[in-house]
Amino acid sequence: MKKIYNTSFVYLILGLLMGVFYREVTKVNKFEGVTALKSVHPHLLVLGFIFFLIILLLQSNYGINKVKGFGAWYIVYNIALLFTAFTMVWRGILQVTGNDFNGLSHMAGLGHVVLGGSIIWLMIIIKKAIGTFES
Repeated sequence: MKKIYNTSFVYLILGLLMGVFYREVTKVNKFEGVTALKSVHPHLLVLGFIFFLIILLLQSNYGINKVKGFGAWYIVYNIALLFTAFTMVWRGILQVTGNDFNGLSHMAGLGHVVLGGSIIWLMIIIKKAIGTFES
């Protein structure tokens, strides 16, 4: 349970830092357009911090961490979320500096696809945990 709590806490810190980073980078560069940086803050807070708080509740109530595949899911999900956030930050910085190119949006899209697949995988893990719990 401590690992899931710590994961949630790390995403809280990253999400808050990205909110400050977005504000300061755009302010320093006098940028007033739309940038991918704006989306990183809520992505990390919702898909990281809040999401892992929910996982923590599921773990304490149903023991989903004991289901086969949970460890692999945990690794894949975190890599996908961090990859998505990194590519969004990279693209956002390029947008602010006027050097944007569309290849990064495809990379972030790939991260989103893996995140979506991971969420489906999690639902399968939850179903197994609930089935074990009810037996």
